[in-house]
Amino acid sequence: MDLINNLALGFQTTLTFSNLTYAFFGCVLGTLIGVLPGLGPVATIAMLLPSIYSLDATPALIMLAGIYYGSQYGGSTTAILINVPGESASVVTALDGYQMARQGRAGAALAVAGLGSFFAGSVATLVLAAFAPPLTEMAFKFGSAEYFSLMVVGLIGAVVLASGSLIKAIAMILLGLLLGQINTDVISGVPRFSFDVPELSDGINFVVIAMGLFGFGEIIANLGQPAEEREVFTKDVKGLWPTRQDFKEAAPAVLRGTALGSILGVLPGGGSLLSAFASYTLEKKLSKTPEKFGKGAIQGVAGPESANNAGAQTSFIPMLTLGIPPNPVMALMVGAMTIKGIQPGPQVMASNPELFWGLIASMWIGNLMLVILNLPLIGIWIKLLTVPYRFLFPAILLFCCIGLYTLNNNNFDVYMSVLFGVVGYAFYKLGCEPAPLLLGFILGPMMEEHLRRALLLSRGDWSTFLTRPLSASLLAAAALLLLIVTLPNVRRKREVAFSEGD
Repeated sequence: MDLINNLALGFQTTLTFSNLTYAFFGCVLGTLIGVLPGLGPVATIAMLLPSIYSLDATPALIMLAGIYYGSQYGGSTTAILINVPGESASVVTALDGYQMARQGRAGAALAVAGLGSFFAGSVATLVLAAFAPPLTEMAFKFGSAEYFSLMVVGLIGAVVLASGSLIKAIAMILLGLLLGQINTDVISGVPRFSFDVPELSDGINFVVIAMGLFGFGEIIANLGQPAEEREVFTKDVKGLWPTRQDFKEAAPAVLRGTALGSILGVLPGGGSLLSAFASYTLEKKLSKTPEKFGKGAIQGVAGPESANNAGAQTSFIPMLTLGIPPNPVMALMVGAMTIKGIQPGPQVMASNPELFWGLIASMWIGNLMLVILNLPLIGIWIKLLTVPYRFLFPAILLFCCIGLYTLNNNNFDVYMSVLFGVVGYAFYKLGCEPAPLLLGFILGPMMEEHLRRALLLSRGDWSTFLTRPLSASLLAAAALLLLIVTLPNVRRKREVAFSEGD
């Protein structure tokens, strides 16, 4: 009964003209940010923070939240159409979404991404409303040792992401981990592996690597093909709506992605990105036809898109109930609350119920706005595919370069991305998938931080990872997964499956 009363208060707060206007503005801006490569929600919210001084707390946070989950929708559009992930979580969507576009099924991919995102966002908001306190308690049980073990499971699971050789997959993860070490040491404050290049002292930007490997690498690979094979976008589009079979295959993936994203979103460092990678790994494991993944499997779009939206919504739980930001966007939201004189934490629910429940209700309305905004646009996005590739690729390059330059307003990021484009082309020729490299690059610094923190707390005792039950069970799961994947029988079946897919 309390939940119904609280949600009634939330909708009463949100369904005012000004709050609806700010929710709509946030959703539209978020979609645009997702579509534009390089300009992510973190940079945009950071730039908009000064503007919230003139707003009340509730409309300000409704708008900023709309930008965050709106960007999850928009990021899938360019990932599917031109293989340029507009937002970091859309990297996984690009793996199968872009292949569907090449087969003339971009409409189905965009529709499934939009509908899956809407369903996951709606369910995750219900989870946020109903289970915030117990889910927060679960997150409390995770210490540094548990986070390290969880990330080890994530990296071993990433081996499943790569088709082909296990050795290549492991090599890509290790390369990602090494690239993640180029930064300033968290504890000593000394730059590492930056070779006295000032721009590298903060590390390589994720967008620079993602856009180089996926965007530029794909363009170079396309230009290396004969012209008749290169016109991948001019194929006939086979309808703007998914078929009954598509819905049948996508529905279980959406349900699993929603459940997985709702849980992982609560964990610090989880959120939308880890949820998307985990969902893709799970779908590939459960699929009867794993060879189709990476070649246009609709589950590879439906699962990760649902997971990243669910993860984006439930990442509000630790921020709203504990004042602990699980990712950089939530850290900015905490900053916004502080600017408005609100102390983030458990007391927000009691002292500012209109803000707390109004923000939750606005997410339902925002998700509805996004699906109404995005589905009619599918036909317009499809028109892009009729543009000949000789005109399209210079536009994509320009688009990427503008996005890269706006990261830090310098040319260095553009040059670095071009370098990674050449590396991406080399990977394409060698048959190496770049997705595990990206996961290694993202998780590497977080793994190191939690490893060192766990060892500091245990005074250098490595057994802390095995004496803590949750950490030990996660490491056991990682070892079991590694053992299963390396068994000769399983490896043989895996190679046969992928060779059939080729």
